[in-house]
Amino acid sequence: MRRLALLALLALGLATGPAIAQTRPSGSATLDAIRARGNLLCGVSGEIAGFSLADSRGESQGLDADYCRAIAAAVLGDAKRVRFVNLSAQTRFTALQSGEIDVLIRNTGWSLTREGNLGLLFAATNFWDGTTFIVRADSGVTEPGQLDGASVCVRPGTSTELDLADFFRTRSMRFTPVMIGGVTEVQEAFLAGRCDAFTTDASQLAGFRWRLGPERAKDYRILPQMISTGPSGSMVRKGDDRWFDVVRWVHFALLTAEVLEVRSTELAKHDASTNPDIRRLLGREGNLGEALGLDNRWAYEAIRQVGNYGEMWDRSITPMGVERGPNALWTKGGLQFAPPMR
Repeated sequence: MRRLALLALLALGLATGPAIAQTRPSGSATLDAIRARGNLLCGVSGEIAGFSLADSRGESQGLDADYCRAIAAAVLGDAKRVRFVNLSAQTRFTALQSGEIDVLIRNTGWSLTREGNLGLLFAATNFWDGTTFIVRADSGVTEPGQLDGASVCVRPGTSTELDLADFFRTRSMRFTPVMIGGVTEVQEAFLAGRCDAFTTDASQLAGFRWRLGPERAKDYRILPQMISTGPSGSMVRKGDDRWFDVVRWVHFALLTAEVLEVRSTELAKHDASTNPDIRRLLGREGNLGEALGLDNRWAYEAIRQVGNYGEMWDRSITPMGVERGPNALWTKGGLQFAPPMR
């Protein structure tokens, strides 16, 4: 009977080897909790076009949403196993600190005080951005220096609020802040004429104007000058280094895939590739997954189900008319860089 029981267990192990490998302790409390739960809890805005905004079917679409899906594909093998948690600027950090979410990917800017004081870490930069203004085209304003005395709509509790105050103070200019909390609410306030200008990340302003439609968008001008620049991306809690590594290296894998021209729709053509970089990326040789507590095809699944960084950009950001600019690959003069995957 013991022999039969042992043989049965061995047979079960052979039949379900990959699943058992996925349930072994990973060295990350967060990753183990995600696997036990069966889905990734990903904090997003839910209100920003091009980054995370529900489509006609109620599904979150955009660059941030796709990063959530890529992480789920890498750690669970299924990009659909994400539960999106929409968060405001005021609640996003508390949600991550308390464990309500596993990762925050919500157009959140990287700064010293956020990383030093909140018990959180920035894992990866998915978008290099900057703060600027949108004004009515008939206002005659063409650069920020002309906004002396203006009323400016801004969301409280954001780095944009600090950028705005610094900009006017250093130039001895006056302004009246119109503080409104929600993304949709502050946009509607600007359209209703409650302020002369609206300030936030340039990417968000591009998405806001794009959603107005081509005809109405002509009535508004996004000022090309940035009053600050900075990276935004994914955040995790401090103290779980393995989970930090997973989130960061999923980002690097998507960048590396674009550099190597490995696209989601063309993976079959790389089956017989002799390029060692491609073979390691797709899990055909080496043991990169083990270093992260993942299956060796973690990057393959993220690319297959979501696409490389360029595919994600073209799907969500290109339609808004935003150029790659600093978000171009380092091989093309941009700031998006990935260390060697080996």
